[in-house]
Amino acid sequence: MAEYLLSVHHDYDEEFPPLEEMQPVFEAVDRFNQKVRDQGAWVFAGGLMPIAQATTVDSTGDTPIVTDGPYAESKEYLGGFWVIQAADLDEALRWATEASTACRGKVEVRPFQGE
Repeated sequence: MAEYLLSVHHDYDEEFPPLEEMQPVFEAVDRFNQKVRDQGAWVFAGGLMPIAQATTVDSTGDTPIVTDGPYAESKEYLGGFWVIQAADLDEALRWATEASTACRGKVEVRPFQGE
C-alpha cells in the first residue's frame, strides 16, 4: 500500500467562518475520518490553526531568521490534511472525493516519495 497526502486548502480571510456555519462541516469530517479508520486506510490527519498563527523559520544562512506569518503570501493556504494508505492513485482519488465533499473544499492528492 502506498501513502498519499490529501491536503485541504482554504481561502478564508483571516478568520474561519462562524462556528454555527462550520459545525456541519466538522461533523461530516468526523464521519469521513471514522470511515477511513474503519476501512484501514487511516495513517494520520490534522487540522491547522488559521494562517495568521503561522511562523516561518529560515536557517539557510549564517543566522536563523524567525518571521511571524506564512512562508508564502497567498490567498489560499493549507488548512488541514490526511495521510492515508491506498492501493493506487485511483483509490486515493476516491478517498479525496469523499474528503472534498465532507470538508466542502478542494483536496489535493500527492503520493509520498518512494511509494
